[in-house]
Amino acid sequence: MAKMTPIKAHKALTVVKDKDNKMPIKKHLAVTSLLGASFAALGQTSFIVEDLKVEGLQRVALGAALTHIPINVGDSVDQYTISQTIKSLYKSGHFNNIVAYRDGEQIIFKVQERPTIAGIDFDGNKDIKDEQLNESLEQQDIRVGEPLDKTVVDNIEKGLIEFFHSIGKYNAKIDVSIVDLPRNRVRLLLDFDEGDAASIRQINLVGNELFSDEELLKLAESQQDLPWWKFMSNDRYQKQTIEGDLEKIRSYYLDRGYLRFNIDSTQVSVSPERESVYVTANITEGETYTVKGYDFIGDLLGREELMKSVIPLRAGELYNGSIVTSSEEFIKSYLARFGYANAEVRTIPEIDDENKEVQLTLSVNPGKRVYVRRILVNGNQVTADEVVRREMTQLEGAWLSNQSLERSKLQIQRLPYMEKVDFEVNPIAGVDDLVDVDFTVKEQPAGSFQAGVAYGSYGGLQFNVGVSESNFLGTGNQLAFNISTSRSSDSYSISYTDPYFTPDGVSQGSSIFYNNFDGSKVGLIGYDSRQYGLGTSFGFPINAINRINFGARWIDEKLDYIADYEQTRILKLAFLNPEDPDGAYNFTKYELSAGWSRVTVNRGMFPTAGSRQSLTFRATTPNSDLNYFKVDYDSRYYWPISNDHRWVFSTRAGLAYGNGYGKTNGFEQTLPFQEFFRISENELRGFERNTILPRAIQRGMTEIPGSTLPDGTSTANIGGNTEFDRISEGGRIGGNAKATLGAELIVPTPFLDEENTSSVRTSLFVDAANVWDTEFDINRYSSLHEDQFKKLTDYSDPNRVRVSTGLSIQWISPMGPMLINFAYPLKKEDDDETKTISFNISNTF
Repeated sequence: MAKMTPIKAHKALTVVKDKDNKMPIKKHLAVTSLLGASFAALGQTSFIVEDLKVEGLQRVALGAALTHIPINVGDSVDQYTISQTIKSLYKSGHFNNIVAYRDGEQIIFKVQERPTIAGIDFDGNKDIKDEQLNESLEQQDIRVGEPLDKTVVDNIEKGLIEFFHSIGKYNAKIDVSIVDLPRNRVRLLLDFDEGDAASIRQINLVGNELFSDEELLKLAESQQDLPWWKFMSNDRYQKQTIEGDLEKIRSYYLDRGYLRFNIDSTQVSVSPERESVYVTANITEGETYTVKGYDFIGDLLGREELMKSVIPLRAGELYNGSIVTSSEEFIKSYLARFGYANAEVRTIPEIDDENKEVQLTLSVNPGKRVYVRRILVNGNQVTADEVVRREMTQLEGAWLSNQSLERSKLQIQRLPYMEKVDFEVNPIAGVDDLVDVDFTVKEQPAGSFQAGVAYGSYGGLQFNVGVSESNFLGTGNQLAFNISTSRSSDSYSISYTDPYFTPDGVSQGSSIFYNNFDGSKVGLIGYDSRQYGLGTSFGFPINAINRINFGARWIDEKLDYIADYEQTRILKLAFLNPEDPDGAYNFTKYELSAGWSRVTVNRGMFPTAGSRQSLTFRATTPNSDLNYFKVDYDSRYYWPISNDHRWVFSTRAGLAYGNGYGKTNGFEQTLPFQEFFRISENELRGFERNTILPRAIQRGMTEIPGSTLPDGTSTANIGGNTEFDRISEGGRIGGNAKATLGAELIVPTPFLDEENTSSVRTSLFVDAANVWDTEFDINRYSSLHEDQFKKLTDYSDPNRVRVSTGLSIQWISPMGPMLINFAYPLKKEDDDETKTISFNISNTF
């Protein structure tokens, strides 16, 4: 066998190890002259390859290595060909050292593989999270399981030092080391000593004459030289924040017509101890410019006149940078509705410095119409793909529409079992008119399948067994099976709703229920009510935000032990059974309902933008034992104050009215007392539930003793005149009209990570409410004695409003929804019962 001869001199990487087997990242390239004869020494310039070998492979497969060797058996090779092959192998990123040998007509490549990264450890990092570090390393192809290119590790150290300097930590130190492991593996260690951040001692603006430093620095997020008592504020230097502040100042000038404004230079000086910095910005203000006019060039898809009528640019007005930017964004957004997702719009200014005018030309290039190839759904562990997809208005195969994407996101996010929804548009490599859309959802609990206990300051201790689930088995259908007992009621119910009973969004729900209620135990008049029945409903979508609903219920009701009051008298007289005057009252009711709802909120739970409105009409049919109707309107609006939606202003309003119709046994029907409106716990915080309702009135005849005869006997008692009747007020009974108002300022919850804001809500509130009885006529009692008449309150007065204010905390906890209110009544009446703290916790949603 012929002697093996090295056929290419090359550079090899030599790494010096310390005594702890750790490899410092200082690298030394040593030029190694390989011994052996060259082609010239052999007296030949090329040869025909009869065989190829690669020696030293461990992790890299032979086939993978051969793909980087552009030589085949039978090829004629020379020194240049071998040199290019070695370069190709180095570029593969798998090898630290490569030597090529010739053995007769055979070429042998001896390689040393780069070590594989077995782990990456971080220590001492506070400002940079592990996730950020891993992301930064992955951008440089440094990740667990991949080969380590030691030549790029120095760049990691330099990049991280630059990052720490950008956030004001000039004393930061980073020690990057490599620990050798068996089987050609290494562990990468990054040890951080971040040090303290430098504070901004002073921000200097040089060149501003039109606006003072104070006025301009009010725009800045960065703060300077704060006194010790402002310990909650932050004057820490951060390069990105300073750059953002200077851009705000630039925008401030451009929005006021200073088209030639410029930030000439920025200097950051670090104090000798490296604990504080001085920032100086040199600016040129220039003069104001007026818009001479504007025009379009390019393809506006025949909508030029529409654009001109909509965008806010106007000739003769001062130049305004924000208006120019918003005009560009509007045109791009408008074109994106029709699939032109990559439209380019730029404004070309033609500046006339002599007349201080600018002519604007908006150049529009819509580009190609982009279509959606695939829509993927990620993150749904419980919810079926179909349930998420049926809320989408963006379809596969259709053109990409930003409006449809945002609408799809909004509709998915409104689902009560979705906490967060995001989407990402991913271009397809090599194709400029197709994209994939990835929707990522984060689910949240929408119910419970277990027994539990609830406690509320109104209902007391309540035992609950059953199911309440808005996303039953991931289908998006709503199932509720409930058995609950409290001090005032026992209830049993089963309901099921399919929001997509038909593919076009018609919903269908069914329910069966039983309820036993004792009014005397919750501050109402004494009566027992037992109801059972069943119902069904259908909902029809009008469009994406409007919906109408129709329903029907059959109810069998029994009333017993009814206290004798003025408000219960008509019902008792109309349905009195002369053969059993003390017996129970039984009613059969056939109830029909119709409703409209409009929903534009951005989330199903804890919304921060949009509104909800609903209008419901319910009435019993004429063949029912009780003939009455109810109308109920409710609305709520959310206005985000901050861009991150952590500060939100919300208002709500509700109106309701009900009454009877027709006659029964000669008596005019009124709204039955057990159907009177009441106040829920969240409509008026700071008051005991039901305490503001009208009271039941009891009127009794006063007996006047007869005179005594001469023989000592009496003529007995005789009935008195109505003016001597006595009046007493009983428990609360409610009314047939109700109004509620409320305003809330939703604020960030202190000491809470931003990730948990969607499950916890803190708000400051003002509530107002009243319930009154339009059928109550205080003049009916005008013949009473003055002392008795003064006992009465006009319960038909809608102005008897109560008002409260306070703090509310809501938490969707793992054990169930929790609500805590701290309230203070601002307007109340003497006999109202108030409460400062109320809470409710339950294990079902």
